[in-house]
Amino acid sequence: QVQLVESGGGLVQAGGSLRLSCAAARMIFTIKTMGWYRQAPGKQRALVATITRDGSTNYADSVNGRFTISRDIAKNTVWLQMNSLKSDGTAVYYCNVETWSHVYWGQGTQVTVSS
Repeated sequence: QVQLVESGGGLVQAGGSLRLSCAAARMIFTIKTMGWYRQAPGKQRALVATITRDGSTNYADSVNGRFTISRDIAKNTVWLQMNSLKSDGTAVYYCNVETWSHVYWGQGTQVTVSS
């Protein structure tokens, strides 16, 4: 099992920005995709953004144009730049790494957006 270590969550006012980071504790080979999901109170975990090994990105409609995902495959690190945060952005954000044979999850980092 590979540990994913997330950081960057916190409290921010609506309209503000946060940058989340996620790094693998040890090298993961053959990464297929890296991504971020979030789980708001009382809701299911949902996709926020993913990025493939070759750099192709996919965003949830609700964050498209405001969030940017980026990665460094060699460092097994993925970031999520979140701008113009809204109150519906309050959630626990989870890092996700998928290889051809495994799926890894981070422990989650809390993001709270105050209105």
